[in-house]
This record gives sequence, structure tokens and C-alpha cells, in this order.
Amino acid sequence: MAFYTGLLVLLFAFCVNAQKTDEKAQAVLAKAIQNLGGDRYLQIKSQVGRGTFYLIHEGGVVFLKQIGGEASSQKFVDVLVFPDKERTDFKSAGTRTIQANSGDTGWIYDSDLEVVKVQTPVQIANFRESIRTTIDYLLRGSWKGDADLTYAGRRPGTLGKRNDVVRLTFKDGFTVEFEFADDGLPQKAIHKHLNAAGEELKEEDRYAQFIDIDGIKTPFVVDRFTNGSHASRINYESVEFNKTIPESIFAKPATPKDAKKDLKL
Repeated sequence: MAFYTGLLVLLFAFCVNAQKTDEKAQAVLAKAIQNLGGDRYLQIKSQVGRGTFYLIHEGGVVFLKQIGGEASSQKFVDVLVFPDKERTDFKSAGTRTIQANSGDTGWIYDSDLEVVKVQTPVQIANFRESIRTTIDYLLRGSWKGDADLTYAGRRPGTLGKRNDVVRLTFKDGFTVEFEFADDGLPQKAIHKHLNAAGEELKEEDRYAQFIDIDGIKTPFVVDRFTNGSHASRINYESVEFNKTIPESIFAKPATPKDAKKDLKL
């Protein structure tokens, strides 16, 4: 009986510690939500962002130079309807590319090939995975019922500071870690991803330049690091919240000609 009593004590202690860990993680999220705008942030239904996407080549340092530099760039318009609809229009040197997703469906338009294609299962899976790595997915609680939230301790940040780390562990084994500064601002989102060759890559998004828009703070710079190397930058020029978004922009165009039409919001 002593063995079973001791086992029950251990199990009870484990449950209590797990509960405390979850409570601490929830406290980190609550602080972040409050800092980003509280109820105003949580009431966001849609987001329209405009800016420039920079693809940073290996060894690139001065990556903001578009001519003769180490990076290529594309202007973009990104439309989000939470929790799982997104359309991004890219333009660069007369070339236009569109990627649109709605739930488990999606399509791509390529102006060079003059074709509109249904996304492959792999492309849709990648989109679904990318959603799970976003700050909005975490803070809006879209993961509930599909993942466990735990507090993972503190980790060195920048300038001698440390960040709180929370972890989402999904039922399929996928995990994402999010780092928050002491003031509650999101700093990083980290996950591992398999590329087309089956190689495991460590992907890290770093958030910077938070700007207040109607009482809501949002990062205007998002840097992606792959296996420690700077891979890309999203630089927003404007962000609008809660615009009315027509459902039709997510529907696959009947022809490439229809896809060419400018996005009007």
C-alpha cells in the first residue's frame, strides 16, 4: 500500500505542477493581449497589410538595397480574415503572383505562366502549419482543443534581458515556442519544418517595430531566420483592421484573365 500511496502523491504533485505551469503560460498570454490592445486586439476580425517582402540571399548584409544589393524584393498586399483565410498578392517588375487560402482549400496564380492552379495537398498543409505558428493564432486561442499550452521557462533575449517562453504542443506532435519580453510584447515564434527534400529546418520569426494603430500594437517588421541565417523580411508600410472583406477574393478565378484584375477592398 505504501507504494501506491507514494505513487498517488507523485501523480498529485505532477498534476499540481502541470496546472501551475499552464496558469503561468496563461498569465504570459494575458499580459501580451493587454499590451497589444486588450479587447480591441481580440475584436479584430480582419487585417489588411501592405508593404515589401525582402528575400535575403546567403551572405547578404545590406539587404534593403534592391538594385545591385544582396536581396530581391516584392510589393505585397496581404489580406487576413481570422482564423484561417488569407490572400497575398505579390508584384515585382511586372510579375504578379497570388496565393489564396480558405480553410482546407487554396489556389495560386502565376502571371509568368498565365495559369491559375489549385494548391497541392502539401501546399495546403504548409499553409495550415504556418497559421499555427502565428502570434494571432496563439493569443486568440484558436489552438484550444487541438493543442496543449505550457510554460517553458525563461530564455536569454537581447541586451541582457530574458524572455518568457510558452509552448504549444499539438495532437499530431507539432510544437511551436513563443517568446515574450517582460513588457508582454511578442519577440519570437520558433518551430521546426521539413522542406521538400525532407530536411528538418529550424524556422524563427522575430518581431520588431511595434506601431500603435487605433489602440492596437502590431509589428511592422517580421524577420525570418532559417537554421540561424537571415532568410527574409516582411516590412509593412500600412496595416488596417476590421475592413469588410468580400468572400469572393478567396474564390478561385475561373480564368487567368479574371485573376489579373486588381484587388479592390
